[in-house]
Amino acid sequence: MLEKLKARDAVIGILGLGYVGQPLALRYAKLGYKVVGFDVDAEKVDGLNAGHSQIEHISDDEVMDAVAGGMVCTTDFRRACEVDALILCVPTPLNKYREPDLGFVTRTIEAVLPYLRAEQVVSLESTTYPGTTEEELLPRIESTGLIVGKDVFLVYSPEREDPGNEKYSTHSIPKVVGGHTSACLDVGKALYDQVIDRVVPVTSTRVAEMTKLLENIHRAVNIGLVNEMKIVADRMGIDIFEVIDAAATKPFGFTPYYPGPGLGGHCIPIDPFYLTWKAREYGLHTRFIELSGEINRSMPEFVMAKLVTGLNMRRKALNGSRILVLGIAYKKNVDDMRESPSVEVMEHIRASGAQLAYSDPHVPVFPKMREHKFDLKSETLSPEVISSYDAVVITTDHSKFDYEMIRENAQLIIDSRGIYREQHDNVIKA
Repeated sequence: MLEKLKARDAVIGILGLGYVGQPLALRYAKLGYKVVGFDVDAEKVDGLNAGHSQIEHISDDEVMDAVAGGMVCTTDFRRACEVDALILCVPTPLNKYREPDLGFVTRTIEAVLPYLRAEQVVSLESTTYPGTTEEELLPRIESTGLIVGKDVFLVYSPEREDPGNEKYSTHSIPKVVGGHTSACLDVGKALYDQVIDRVVPVTSTRVAEMTKLLENIHRAVNIGLVNEMKIVADRMGIDIFEVIDAAATKPFGFTPYYPGPGLGGHCIPIDPFYLTWKAREYGLHTRFIELSGEINRSMPEFVMAKLVTGLNMRRKALNGSRILVLGIAYKKNVDDMRESPSVEVMEHIRASGAQLAYSDPHVPVFPKMREHKFDLKSETLSPEVISSYDAVVITTDHSKFDYEMIRENAQLIIDSRGIYREQHDNVIKA
């Protein structure tokens, strides 16, 4: 197994071809591994096999090169028997009670169980609570009669993708790997050593699972703190962005985090609650994490309050007003809509009876989402379009927007991203 991986003779199976699985599959293919990509979405599979990228920051040329090199994508999970490595890159959302939903993980592993064989490695990359690999994957794999650590190898290696970040890519971001046994860890290191610049081994899958949660909880808590500071500063008439910029000049002991309309992406709004849920099993109440989550989830309402106030100052009601939301991806310069706080703002605007529209150069048509549905297409911006709306709400600060043109023509701007640092009569900071 080790020799096969190191010689790049192993066949790599990627289960889930989204924002994590697709770039990982392309990385393995680029280095000469044979890759089989698995997904339940036939439209996505057909597009990839035809050389079409499903993600904005990945070019069609990259996909075409991988396909030309032998990468094949399929919805047929029976082909799991053909691969030497099975890497699970599937979603781990929360259910309506904000509890972990491992359905994608368990359904995926159960789909390949009949086709598991000796001399395979199974790696889970989906973010989850400590113990998932041992409690959910291990017993299922060993129910086939295969012994983990002897016949097959089980590892956990959390994904660290940052869509749209030009500074870091799949291969340059260090990769944490934990194995169920020492043999599993050796195989896990060999699995990633060839494609990742630096592999960071840890002593167990539970340590690797907790590492990912700490990374994201650290960010969620600090964003919750700065969002609360924004509310306090706003009440005091202080510009929180000016405060952060000034504090960031300190060369030690301070890391700048910036407030916004809430948290987005698949990780930061969700992952902390995987730990809060698991901690209750140990009789612990993670107050710090839950408080920051409460603050971050309340930010769309803060933006809405600013919108209502701004319209009231102009003797207008939100009900019946024409509102344009600028930027609906969860962060700037990407097309990723997962857990976007912009969509929460849109839901509130629609529920208030306003006429809603959006503009996002990265999302031309509102996509299919599990919990949200809008029959909308992105508006092309011009001075005439901007001036036709009673208010413009900036929820994602894409670089492609002409902010000066927007300011000169908008009747009212609700700025949740600190775009306009100077005072303007038609700008309300949110």
